[in-house]
Amino acid sequence: MTYRGVVLDVDGTVVRGDEPIPGAAEGLDRLADAGLRRLFVSNNPTKRPPAYADRLRRAGFDASPDEIVTAGTITTDYLADRHADDALFVVGEAALVEQLADAGLTVVANETRADAVVISIDRSFDYDRLCAVLRACSDEDVTLVGTDPDMVIPAAEGDVPGSGAIINAVAGVVGRDPDVVLGKPSAPARRIVRDRLGLPPGDCLVVGDRLDTDVALGERAGMTTALVRTGVTDDRDLARSDVTPDHVLDSLADVGAIL
Repeated sequence: MTYRGVVLDVDGTVVRGDEPIPGAAEGLDRLADAGLRRLFVSNNPTKRPPAYADRLRRAGFDASPDEIVTAGTITTDYLADRHADDALFVVGEAALVEQLADAGLTVVANETRADAVVISIDRSFDYDRLCAVLRACSDEDVTLVGTDPDMVIPAAEGDVPGSGAIINAVAGVVGRDPDVVLGKPSAPARRIVRDRLGLPPGDCLVVGDRLDTDVALGERAGMTTALVRTGVTDDRDLARSDVTPDHVLDSLADVGAIL
């Protein structure tokens, strides 16, 4: 099959921390030689696209902010569309707060003013912040939005807790699930991917290391999917998952075999 576009996960597929994953450079070269339009899509909401491009460059890969979509991008677009006039109380890192504010959204420090609560990875998250979220959600009309479902994320020192871990902690305390969890494989993420690539889904390939986000996004979007074994998914995960990739690769270096 001939593909015209590719959706690439970042953490666990191209890099781990700031280090390139073995085989990633070869794989990206093969995709470039095939002339595929590419889009990097990450569930990491802690960096804005320009910072993500800098991170990829530090790992040795040329990337433009225009070809990067993060969970922060998706969350900002979603809130600007659905909650433009709401006061947002955010559990998240500075880059996410800045991205929301730069889009003209209202971020409040006082949880009692919140119309919506945004939950994301926050490496300074603590008991006091959890208490504040509980107070914010005492009003059942407050909307609860998660940036992405990733329970763990690949880091240089090994897997570490992601947004999903904090979302689950909040859900357990407030006694209800989020109204929406964005990032891959959500419908808003699929819409952004389709809009940015501007290609029919059948002409696109999705490559990533997660079944429940990367492969699920491609499957639901009608794209061909390839799982790489360089991230969080092992053979046991593959065997027990309801999500089945079209291809399984040892690393991105092997992508040429399916082009």
